Amino acid sequence: MSLKTILGFLLCGMLVSNFQAQESLKISPSVKKIVFLGNSITYSGQYVDYVETYLRLSYPDREWDFINIGLPSETVSGLSEEGHADGKFPRPDLHERLDRVLNELKPDLIFANYGMNDGIYLPFDEERFKAYQLGLKKLHDKAKAIGADIIHSTPPVYDPKKGAAYANVLDIYASWLLSQQYTEGWQVIDIHWPMRKFQEDQRLSDPTFELAKDGVHPADLGHWIMARNLLLGIGEIDYLKEDQPSEVYKNFNNGLEILSLVKERQSITKDALLNHIGHKRPGMKKGLPWKEAAIERKAILQRINELNKEQ
Repeated sequence: MSLKTILGFLLCGMLVSNFQAQESLKISPSVKKIVFLGNSITYSGQYVDYVETYLRLSYPDREWDFINIGLPSETVSGLSEEGHADGKFPRPDLHERLDRVLNELKPDLIFANYGMNDGIYLPFDEERFKAYQLGLKKLHDKAKAIGADIIHSTPPVYDPKKGAAYANVLDIYASWLLSQQYTEGWQVIDIHWPMRKFQEDQRLSDPTFELAKDGVHPADLGHWIMARNLLLGIGEIDYLKEDQPSEVYKNFNNGLEILSLVKERQSITKDALLNHIGHKRPGMKKGLPWKEAAIERKAILQRINELNKEQ
């Protein structure tokens, strides 16, 4: 890939980020089952919890089902670095489990977030970049083949203090993904460049500021910046100027209590469902048997809906 092409992707990323609010996507009124795919950041899931809670509070009459089925260490590219996890196992590949996920869940909408692991923490390489591109295209095509909408989000920012070369890789991956809006008509929401700007702005007054202590896995604030930009990307605006999630959910009746219940429900869901559908990532919690988890999920949702009626 030429330097000119790379610079073009980077410029595209910065420009699209500046105009993100003017190009909001919309979730169709027919959408009920929403599935989140991704790696350990999605599995950790605070941003999923924030998005679900906000949408439940904002649209209490909608019959949503939000399912987080992120898998730690996963890539969409199928790549793995030598000696990953001290040589215990290679990175799992989304495409090993994707057909089973789609067949089991039959989502109406997929939010997909990949990229952080896909460059396998090495400097930019064109073959690795092509594997990421092809993996995302394969995911996109399979979602469309079952009639599901899919919204891609750019990878979270990698802290350049932990490695400028890999931060540059994710700048390129994020910018390419944004360009797919125009070349392929994909639905894409940018979280990468807003996270990068937020971190840089905070460091003007506090040079020690970090969204992620290890450079990879954001803490709660980083997850909120992700969620906020996803929500802005689908046209939401109320209370989204806040930099702290607690301040957002305080604006809703029972908002913080519902957030806590959403977290509990998602925690039950992801472990049980990952085990039920199957994957190749060792060391994961087994969770409840799926039938038992479904009963727990239903009971918690009833409590959420009861609280939500008080809006």
